[in-house]
Amino acid sequence: MGLNTLRRLERGDPKVALEYLARVLHVLGESGRLESLLDTATDETGLVMMDEQLPARVRARKTAWAL
Repeated sequence: MGLNTLRRLERGDPKVALEYLARVLHVLGESGRLESLLDTATDETGLVMMDEQLPARVRARKTAWAL
């Protein structure tokens, strides 16, 4: 990893590969931060976006078995 890559990573350049972020966090002993970043169960923004994609209401199918 070059100096320019580190500088871009520090600036928050989204084009820097996630691999480099993982390497830096590992070297700094902070790999747990990456794990929490990738934990979809605690991703509030992602959960909200998934909820927005759900249908407004779901109707039950009419079947011959229904009473």
